[in-house]
Amino acid sequence: MPLDLEEQEHLDNFKDFWKKYGKLLTGLLTAILLVYAAYSGWQWWKSNQAMEASKLYSTMMSAVAKGDKEQTYRATDDLQNQFGRTSYAAMSGLIAAKIAVEAGDGAKAMTYLRWTSTKAADSAYAALAKMRLAAQLIEQGGDAAIAEADQLLKEKPVSGFEALWLERRGDWYLSQQKIAEARTSYQAAWKLMLQAKELPDESRRLLKVKLDAVGGV
Repeated sequence: MPLDLEEQEHLDNFKDFWKKYGKLLTGLLTAILLVYAAYSGWQWWKSNQAMEASKLYSTMMSAVAKGDKEQTYRATDDLQNQFGRTSYAAMSGLIAAKIAVEAGDGAKAMTYLRWTSTKAADSAYAALAKMRLAAQLIEQGGDAAIAEADQLLKEKPVSGFEALWLERRGDWYLSQQKIAEARTSYQAAWKLMLQAKELPDESRRLLKVKLDAVGGV
């Protein structure tokens, strides 16, 4: 059926438009499809990584329940090496470090804490690892350990960890026999802890013991 004049005009306009902008539109569409494909692939990869990591994390927790330290360490190492960007790797690092401390292996504990403090994808896990690492270094003592703890505590605390950061700085001062500075840090931490209702009561009780030991509030 022949086109009327109006339809023919629309068709000609479309042909002119496509001649001018067809390649550009095709390129844009291709770019959009590539971005979508990349995003979908990334989402699938993250989901697959999380699934595989969760299986390995379950293996590690089973080893913890059985008291099998070596299997716990192996599973943690695998999580950190293969699935380092997942939260499971960070959680396993904190758990393995705790087990190492209980086993009297401070060096291994600090290895896991250093990894978690620098490579955890979640800033909260990284902050918790730094606090525990600083505590281990202060307890270990020695110029190198004390200097490393000092550097950690000079970093800006992650939001929500300000009270614990100040408490750990108080521990550092106390280790250096700087009682007045320790008391000031503990007092500042105490004020923040009273406001932080999400912190467990045990944290406040422990800090109160420390604060009382250097002169109280």
